[in-house]
Amino acid sequence: MATWKSFTEIDIWKLSRTFCEDIYRIMQYEGLKTDYRLKDQINGSSGSIMDNIAEGFDRGGNKEFVNFLSYSKGSAGESLSQLFRIYDRKYISEDEFNELSSKAKELINKIGGLMNYLKNSGIKGPKFK
Repeated sequence: MATWKSFTEIDIWKLSRTFCEDIYRIMQYEGLKTDYRLKDQINGSSGSIMDNIAEGFDRGGNKEFVNFLSYSKGSAGESLSQLFRIYDRKYISEDEFNELSSKAKELINKIGGLMNYLKNSGIKGPKFK
């Protein structure tokens, strides 16, 4: 496993940042722009994915990182659920839904994979060196 110096070097953080940017783009669409509660919910959950990866990483411990990755994974699932509502309300096209839901599922899978790797590795984190 690579030794990271910053959370910005972690691929899933980069993917989550791109996903968050994609969500912000659709938040500007006419219908979703005025559905304030749903817009705020997906803005929060998509941002929470990247934020929890960063916070968990910067805690410096493997167990804490896995815990925060779990929050990130949950936020990705929440974002996916909200995408279904956004699609059902016809705020985005089927192609946009398929693209964004694929990205959310990819994040869920990759975050889960990193969690499993960290749980089964001997890595404890830099604060335990």
